[in-house]
Amino acid sequence: QVQLVESGGGLVQAGVSLRLSCAASGRTFSNFVMGWFRQAPGKERDFVAAITWNAGSTYYADSVKGRFTISRDNAKNTVYLQMNNLRPEDTAVYYCASRPLPYYRASSRYPYWGQGTQVTVSS
Repeated sequence: QVQLVESGGGLVQAGVSLRLSCAASGRTFSNFVMGWFRQAPGKERDFVAAITWNAGSTYYADSVKGRFTISRDNAKNTVYLQMNNLRPEDTAVYYCASRPLPYYRASSRYPYWGQGTQVTVSS
């Protein structure tokens, strides 16, 4: 079955960078979309970014556009989220998710999820 394992979270100060990783296994992901979502305490799970595995098409939430970059390494079956210029409002649990094509933004459209990794940004 599909397994998604996130890593790379931590406690950082505002303005610095972090890179999250999502190691995917259990099937071929060539026709899949890989997404990153985040959930802050008391809030809904929000879309952050997504990438189509084959074509490498990328999609971003307006709140992270220009600061975050999603990428994938086909050889390692790993998706990355490079987060630059982090802000306190980026504090959340970050989840990796996956679904077959086509791309959707809504978290309800993604059947496969990782366990999440905490990112805390202090001011």
